[in-house]
Amino acid sequence: MTAPRKTILTRPSDRELMFSRSFDAPRELVWQAWTDPSQLARWWGPEGFSITIHEHKMQPNGLWHFTMHGPDGRDYNNRIVFLEVKPPERLVYKHAGKAGDKPVNFQTTVTFAEQDGVTTLTMRAEFPTAADLRYVIEHHGADKGGMQTIGRLADHVSMLTSDQPEFLITRMFDAPRQVVWQAWTDPAMVAKWFGPKGCTTRIHSFDLRPGGVWHSCMTMPGGLEMWGKFVYREVAPPERLVWLHSFSDAQQNLTHHPMSPTWPLIMLTTMTLEEVGSKTKLTLSWVPYEATDIERKTFVEGMSGMNTGWSGSFELLDAFLAKTLGSPST
Repeated sequence: MTAPRKTILTRPSDRELMFSRSFDAPRELVWQAWTDPSQLARWWGPEGFSITIHEHKMQPNGLWHFTMHGPDGRDYNNRIVFLEVKPPERLVYKHAGKAGDKPVNFQTTVTFAEQDGVTTLTMRAEFPTAADLRYVIEHHGADKGGMQTIGRLADHVSMLTSDQPEFLITRMFDAPRQVVWQAWTDPAMVAKWFGPKGCTTRIHSFDLRPGGVWHSCMTMPGGLEMWGKFVYREVAPPERLVWLHSFSDAQQNLTHHPMSPTWPLIMLTTMTLEEVGSKTKLTLSWVPYEATDIERKTFVEGMSGMNTGWSGSFELLDAFLAKTLGSPST
């Protein structure tokens, strides 16, 4: 078994941060993970962050414009201009954005080197002055954020080379854990927020115990009805829920995704709630359950859509919790 890889952080000068990591994967695969926008949306940013990509042109003078969504609900606008694109060896780009009210501009060089099936990635960020680098480290944790971002890339590459891919998303809610737990386990509350934006949810059965079934129907904005069936495997209040997640018909028979016939028939879902002071950190994992190769491939290709769908549901939950508690959401 290959020893676990680690991200290494160095400071070549007082204006630079350099991150390096080796991956047990071909260079072309790591390059694609870094340059394919559908893959970037699955891992870019520190832990707990997600992104929405508005534009992505991989060419000299091409723009990558995206918004980073923090786990605290704050959004961060980012603009990157590519200076050099040499697949699958080298990327050079300039980053223009803000950290609070302060402009943050720096240039990054990313290189990809392969030897004996192992790819070593090096990311070197150079700031205009030492003071600029100190500011983003002291006020925004740029060093830790970079380490976490490369760590998320490593998790993503590991998933791509694994037989068992996993989708993972986290969100911080400004509510006590017991309240968030109730929002997931009280059917009257669940019906008020669960599902993509614009849909309505009707719950037909809700038996919260191992072996119990949650059977519901979501009506989409265009009138399409989508039935779902959850079979609970673990119920550990107020910390953890595990269930088998499937599409179904009105009689609870399992069905394939109505718009994607090669989508996994069943997914194993694990949801955990962690107290963080007065807030609650939610982590949700999806793993294909007893899936075929084509189902796993479809699952991996659909992760960007999963991120968008769950992020939208969490926004609705966030608003519902704020209304329930009678305080503004963060």
